[in-house]
Amino acid sequence: MSIDLVSAEGAILDRIFADTFDIWHDGLNPAGYRRHYAAQRGTAWGRSHLHRWALVDGGEVLASAKVYDFAAVLDGRSIRVIGLGAVFTDPAHRGRGHARMLIERLLDRAAGDGADLALLFSEIGPGYYARLGFSVVPRSELTLRVVEPDRGGAPATLVRAGGDNDLASLADMGRPRSHAHRLHLDRDRDLIQFAVAKKRLLAGLGPSGARELHFFVAEEGASAVAYVVVTVRGAAWIIEEGGDRDPAGARLGAILQVLVAREPGERRPHIRGWLPEGFCPPQIKIVERSPSLEVMMIRPLTARGTPDRALNEADVLFWHGDLF
Repeated sequence: MSIDLVSAEGAILDRIFADTFDIWHDGLNPAGYRRHYAAQRGTAWGRSHLHRWALVDGGEVLASAKVYDFAAVLDGRSIRVIGLGAVFTDPAHRGRGHARMLIERLLDRAAGDGADLALLFSEIGPGYYARLGFSVVPRSELTLRVVEPDRGGAPATLVRAGGDNDLASLADMGRPRSHAHRLHLDRDRDLIQFAVAKKRLLAGLGPSGARELHFFVAEEGASAVAYVVVTVRGAAWIIEEGGDRDPAGARLGAILQVLVAREPGERRPHIRGWLPEGFCPPQIKIVERSPSLEVMMIRPLTARGTPDRALNEADVLFWHGDLF
């Protein structure tokens, strides 16, 4: 029988969910794991830009992956980026090159559709994907501490919960900062909504109290002028993304001070995240910098998607919430 690349739907998708649940459930039960993907696909961005594909032989699923279609900018050029995630080979079919075949077919298809660059985050180190032509873009995970006001309590900053009506403002405030980086996603309203919804759904579908999502904005007048999205798991916080019209990021830092001050008797959180190079609000101190466990790797598909020179960490703006 011929080996075909097909869109993963129906029974094929059910099989993928069953096979990958133990690896990527992230605290969800099987029903929640399925609903999390379906709800992501139900967003405005997800309907057009997120798909799952499978390599099949007859009715047998050999390998599968998620594919994201991003608009991005590289060295001043508008490009399309294909993101590969959740690459999985059924244990019964491993060692036969099916994952390699799946990736090559997906990249050929994407290049034919106009994609310029392939991007992935490896959880197994760089070796396997380097053999497929991918190269590492260095990334660091930061351990952060919020510096609290000497007088104690929260700063006099108007902070409220963020919502969909803020998303256009958040996209606008992110664009000036992104121009300083050679590679960055074009984070429009729909992509920001998708990134926030993905984390919010993960919290909502998981066990009660196991995970929370904080999405807060600082406003002046009726407009959001800074924001932060934070995943909370007990005393562990992850800064998923943020922004500030102030280049120094002082209002974003003030939001974090407000969040920390809400529970003055609690142990201070252990905060991790990625911050764009050169962007560290004055209320935040970098305690530690270590290589990211998720190894960022790229493979050019066209001349437009080929960096003018090797990318280093300072060249790239990519938020933790955009991980796939």
